[in-house]
Amino acid sequence: MTAVAERPVPVGSSGPPPEKQRFRLPRWTLGLGVLVVWIAIWAVTKGQDTLVLPGREHTDLHDALTGFRDSVLGSRDTNPVIQLTYQLGESFTSAVDWLQRLVSVPDFPRPVPQIGWLGVTALAAWVALAIAGWRTAVLVGLSFLSFGMFGYWSDSMDLLIVTFVAVAASVIIGLPLAVWVGTSKAANTVLSNLLDLMQTMPTFVYLLPIVLFFGIGASAAVVATLVYALPPIIRIAGYGIRSVPETTIEATDAAGQTAVQRLLKVQLPMARKTIVVGLNQTIMAALSMATIASYVDGPGLGKPVLDALVKNNVGNAFVPGMLIVVMAVMLDRTTTAASERSELVARGGGGGATLRRVVLGASALVALVLVYLSRTYGWAAEFPATTWGPWLSERVDSFVGWVTATFGGFTEAVKNVTSDLLLNPMQSLLAESPWWLTGVAILALAWIVGGLRASLSAVVCLAGIWYLDLWHDAMITLNMTLVATLMVMVLALVLGVWMARRRGVDLILRPLLDAGQTIPPFVYLIPVLALFGPTRFTAIVAGIVYAAPAAIKLVADGVKGVSPNTIEASRSTGATTWQEITKVQLPMARGSLVLAANQGLLYVLAMAVIGGMVGAGALGYDVVLGFSRSEEWGKGAAAGLTIVLLGIMIDRITRAAAERSQPTR
Repeated sequence: MTAVAERPVPVGSSGPPPEKQRFRLPRWTLGLGVLVVWIAIWAVTKGQDTLVLPGREHTDLHDALTGFRDSVLGSRDTNPVIQLTYQLGESFTSAVDWLQRLVSVPDFPRPVPQIGWLGVTALAAWVALAIAGWRTAVLVGLSFLSFGMFGYWSDSMDLLIVTFVAVAASVIIGLPLAVWVGTSKAANTVLSNLLDLMQTMPTFVYLLPIVLFFGIGASAAVVATLVYALPPIIRIAGYGIRSVPETTIEATDAAGQTAVQRLLKVQLPMARKTIVVGLNQTIMAALSMATIASYVDGPGLGKPVLDALVKNNVGNAFVPGMLIVVMAVMLDRTTTAASERSELVARGGGGGATLRRVVLGASALVALVLVYLSRTYGWAAEFPATTWGPWLSERVDSFVGWVTATFGGFTEAVKNVTSDLLLNPMQSLLAESPWWLTGVAILALAWIVGGLRASLSAVVCLAGIWYLDLWHDAMITLNMTLVATLMVMVLALVLGVWMARRRGVDLILRPLLDAGQTIPPFVYLIPVLALFGPTRFTAIVAGIVYAAPAAIKLVADGVKGVSPNTIEASRSTGATTWQEITKVQLPMARGSLVLAANQGLLYVLAMAVIGGMVGAGALGYDVVLGFSRSEEWGKGAAAGLTIVLLGIMIDRITRAAAERSQPTR
């Protein structure tokens, strides 16, 4: 053992001398240094070892994946796993088919469904009245009428059927798991990592493996929607159960309640509002995924949108896209109002119970009469044909033509300037550098912003991307994601700070942002396609519009959370508004800014992939090609896995950066 002599305290000193602080370079200077070195090496190695895989070329790995798909399909009659998944898919298909014949398609030998549009609308409005109030009932009734008036009654009912079948399965599977997560720390730890992975994956990526094991059509649509919609209810409901105060739990223990009694009488009732919020998020996620499932022949409004987008017909895409938005708003408002009403009733409010029972009974009687009429008379069974849909489609086409003719030069200039100044140079650096140079540079940047854990995640993900033989396409997709996220953050900083500093701006913008977050990503492509045509820039702009609401709200909430005392202190020193924002509010909201960037990156990545069908190219195009041509399935599957690895890498780096940016205690 080595003896260490104590350092003598200088005479006259009241304590030990202050430790000499080590000089550390700011992280941004390290990052800038990495970029400078990267650019210098890129200048002399540009175009070498870029791992480009042109057009329809495959590698041995892609052929092996296609061979795996063929072997799986070839063993359908003998493989027990495939037989199980196909049987499960058949049960979902049977459920959807039964519901379709009930409300949306003719039930042979009847020329119409069992319940016509009038009865379905009446029942839906009555359910809304019962669970959420008369205002929501009016909203639901008008929404259902709009589905028929614009000529998409059957498609709308099919989308609702797929959504609700998947949501019902999600609740049956998710609630027990939520209870497990809410009552067991070990379960919470294990499932949280799996849920993180599921929520990091772009929606598009779910479809390829699900088609392999469940086929196409309603079965694939329900399973994909179920898998995508499951995490919110597990995570949010589990959080609600876990958040019940410890003192309440101790009181129930002291009263001698069993674990089951405590769960049923205390934890679940106290977490009711949070559970309904989880149900709301599950429904919105299900609607989003059910729309995208049209890629695998899933029934619903996504089909006419997809057909019109493929033909670049904005007018025909607009009408069903608008109805998807109407449906999203209807479902969101209904579940929100139901949550608020249940909370009001639980606190002893909600108006006179007797009057409410009378109103519900009378309205139920009216609804049953309308159901009878819809089963008896043709005019009440099949929605009368109208010209609203074609009329609106033509007007939208005319408007798009006017916008294109009037502002085409401007939008083209925006596209060209952005491409020349930002998109092309960054793509050249990322995709035209040797793969090893890009990999090392990304690792170095990951280490600088996120530390060792982020760099280790990046090593694993980059190795996987290299192994899957789509490095060049991955870098192009990453470039589109980074450029779009940069623009998202500019928007988020400007509007978020404005919202945080002006209550009036917050009151105006926040409802718009809330509404924007309910719209499925598919719909955003329609107006952007009209402005910019089928190019990669369309996917980028659609990604910006899709990601901006979440990022803006995170920045606004972060800036708003800065202590008023701190702001007052800065003002007392004579700081200007600009200094107050840049020296106090933004630095202190750094964690929220990084989280906003994290969400922006993931949202934009999801849209960049969906944009593969409107000219975005790269990995999104590879996945679309894998859907449409059987011989390309292996390459499409490799592209899907690459997208997952990109998403995980981005998520881990930004999360680690967010944790490092939090103030130490």
